[in-house]
Amino acid sequence: MSVQIKTAEDIAGMRVAGRLASELLDYLTPHVQPGITTGDIDKLAHDYMVDVQHTVPATLNYQPPGHTPYPASLCTSVNHVVCHGIPGDRKLKAGDIVNVDVTVIKDGYHGDSSRMFCVGAPSIQAKRLCEVTYEAMWKGIRVVRPGAQLGDIGHVIQKHAEGHGYAIVREFCGHGIGRNFHEEPQVLHYGRPGTGLKLQAGMIFTIEPMVNAGRPGIRCLADGWTIVTADHSLSAQWEHTVLVTPDGYEILTQSAGTPPPPPA
Repeated sequence: MSVQIKTAEDIAGMRVAGRLASELLDYLTPHVQPGITTGDIDKLAHDYMVDVQHTVPATLNYQPPGHTPYPASLCTSVNHVVCHGIPGDRKLKAGDIVNVDVTVIKDGYHGDSSRMFCVGAPSIQAKRLCEVTYEAMWKGIRVVRPGAQLGDIGHVIQKHAEGHGYAIVREFCGHGIGRNFHEEPQVLHYGRPGTGLKLQAGMIFTIEPMVNAGRPGIRCLADGWTIVTADHSLSAQWEHTVLVTPDGYEILTQSAGTPPPPPA
């Protein structure tokens, strides 16, 4: 596994890109209301990236091996959609939950973050799923420091989610990020403590657990991108991009509107 240790120049560039990704989510937040379509959210985001931030939408026409080009500037994953939901004509309605996942490119560096939004008044069950997933992400973030291991991150996330009766999606994970959208290491959201790669200062990666209210099984729709829960249960995800610092961690995807961390 070849994991890039970022230079001071890289870190400065990633701070800018991460802040811009978070500010894009801030901009979109008041628009995520009943009646808006996911396609409308995509257009708002695209125009803001291109015209205001002068960033490049990383997902637009992104084409990993074996995939058709992704057709939008962000991902909107509603209710039982786990990830990679393609924006379109679907209107959000009160009670929906939706993950909005954005990645911007600024001066060659990628800023990657996602947030869950409750549309109108969600059910108690939906709101709790979003909260537990957020807590799980933060539990993973808080163990990041030099000398910790990737298995430590996955373990605390898995323990928290499963302790509330939920299931971790295992087919998707966090990832290294920098000048490339996806780099080593892979950051699993399950695992055993004391296993896996040892963290070093200068590593940058995402932590982005996907948590299902039902069983962990997933399937891919015919579009080749949209991932849904196999049992049609709700799914939630949050994502931050994290830098390993000499004495801990720094969250790079932060801005004025970033939701505050949960109590430790």
